[in-house]
Amino acid sequence: MLHQSALLDLNEPMHNSSPVPLVDSDRFRLLVASITDYAIFMLTPDGTVDSWNAGAQRFKGYREEEILGRHFSTFYTEEDRAAGIPARSLRMAEEEGRFEAEGWRMRKDGTCFWANVIIDPIKDENGRLLGFAKITRDITERKMTQEALQKSEQQFRLLVQGVTDYAIYMLDTNGMITSWNAGAQHIKGYTVSEIIGNHFSRFYTVEDQALGIPQRTLKIASAEGRYEQEGWRVRKDGSRFLANVVVDAIRDELGQLIGFAKVTRDITEKRAAAEQLEKANTALHQAQKMEALGQLTGGVAHDFNNLLAILSGGVDMLSLQLRGQQETRMLDSMRRAIERGAGLTQHLLSFARQQPLKPEQCNVNTVLSNFETVLQRAGNAGIQLELALAPGKHVARIDPGQFQTSLLNLVVNACDAMPHGGHIVIKTAARQLQAHEIGSLAAGSYIVISIRDNGSGMKEEVRQRALEPFFTTKDVHKGTGLGLSQVYGFMTQSGGDLTIESKPGQGTLISLYLPVVEEDAAIANDVEETKDEYTEHVLLVEDEIDLLTLGAELFRAIGYEVHTASSAEEAVAQLALHDNIDILFSDVMMPNGLNGIELANLVRERYPHIKIVLASGYAMPALQNNLQDLDGFTCINKPYQLSDLARVLRRAI
Repeated sequence: MLHQSALLDLNEPMHNSSPVPLVDSDRFRLLVASITDYAIFMLTPDGTVDSWNAGAQRFKGYREEEILGRHFSTFYTEEDRAAGIPARSLRMAEEEGRFEAEGWRMRKDGTCFWANVIIDPIKDENGRLLGFAKITRDITERKMTQEALQKSEQQFRLLVQGVTDYAIYMLDTNGMITSWNAGAQHIKGYTVSEIIGNHFSRFYTVEDQALGIPQRTLKIASAEGRYEQEGWRVRKDGSRFLANVVVDAIRDELGQLIGFAKVTRDITEKRAAAEQLEKANTALHQAQKMEALGQLTGGVAHDFNNLLAILSGGVDMLSLQLRGQQETRMLDSMRRAIERGAGLTQHLLSFARQQPLKPEQCNVNTVLSNFETVLQRAGNAGIQLELALAPGKHVARIDPGQFQTSLLNLVVNACDAMPHGGHIVIKTAARQLQAHEIGSLAAGSYIVISIRDNGSGMKEEVRQRALEPFFTTKDVHKGTGLGLSQVYGFMTQSGGDLTIESKPGQGTLISLYLPVVEEDAAIANDVEETKDEYTEHVLLVEDEIDLLTLGAELFRAIGYEVHTASSAEEAVAQLALHDNIDILFSDVMMPNGLNGIELANLVRERYPHIKIVLASGYAMPALQNNLQDLDGFTCINKPYQLSDLARVLRRAI
């Protein structure tokens, strides 16, 4: 505080007082007058402004001639004047020897600033009040900074307290809990009153406590500044959860450790979903490998089955001719070898695209809902996936595992088309189709599962080839070209189909069509066998000449009249010549011209009275899933034995 005598000498003699000569008065006057960072001025005992320095003019905007002689309450707000604060300030300064306060003050132009004010009473040697020395400092900027800091701290506290997905709390240097947010209560189960003051090691398992992991955690965080780990933690109710934990050391300005900030996240569901996604990806990759290998093995296995059929037929013919015990044992050994070979071909065919499925009646909406978590995590954080499931039960006969793999395949493809994020919508709907409205699907009720994205889309030439095996537009090592082909194979096996709608820049819509089945519908069993003996005419169609010849002998051996054809076209000609054909027995896979399925459909349309038997080296479930309508068809696997042939022919009649 400036000396009283120095302040008194700044002005002309004060009212009711005589000038007091002071040494160096000019020097003090110049010092105070030149200060610009502080408003320093004198007041008379009644509060009238009696002196004015450059700082006062800068802060308050008044020139000396404008303010001298006016009451200092001019600088106060109207509310403060009404409350009597100016007079109370002088009274407290006189009574207590000093007054200091902060508050809003008014400038000449009407604007306000936040001021720090000190008022000192000036008295003579007899204790008589001569006036007041008033020093004012503009601390608006500091006030704004403090308020901003307080607001920021308050917002931070509210933010931390409002977070419910993360446990955020503080520890002292010994690991005792000093704060607790809502997320911590949500995850761990303790209220604030229950946990404050307890050691954080209570969240660790008994095994981890015995190993000293809580103490080691704080030691590492203190030494390295930060420590992160994953492990099992224990809730208040004793249940365990998998946690991701981050511990940060908190230090003061001098670098002294004052505690720790601890953030815990429950990742139990995330880890489970990641594991489920990994399993699904593994299944997807396995399905793609099956697709590639199946392209090679399918044809080889079919040809091998034809060879086995010839051997099997030959053994049957020999067994009719040979009666000796030694020969019979030899034929039995040959038959067992043929059966092992047939089993081998079925294993090979399991790698092919038309491998046997494990179909069951499934509510498609339920399968989608149960698989949603995996689908949500198939893309990055910028991709939003939405399920829009039509109400009601939509039951189809599918292999649920293969169906989920196909869905994941389509969602992964959609995510690849949206590298910068996007939106995927999976919808279900019921639709009544006319015959061949979609591909070769028969008329009836279908469930439509649509997968729409807003990604890059496809050019028309790409869309037309999208279902081809090994076709891909992805970079090398980023795609096999088997994904959509695998989905298409699954759909056709399941009696359905798929369509693709896409344009560049407008995204892609893939629609899957599955036939509706009646829930709990019974599956027909074997047809009753009729009479044991027949004299019927059979048209045998087989492109393998050796198998055709041997097959004809087998039919004749069990009492049938046989007509033969080595192609579907030749069979059509035979049917035109002979009107007494009762049974068409045809191989399914005939590479030249019509195949067995197409021939069977043609015969059923033109000659509805003829019974149809189809033979194939493919597994029957796969074969049946490729046929659109099995009514009137009977199937048999190659290689077949004489007894199998007789039973199937009776069943067909």
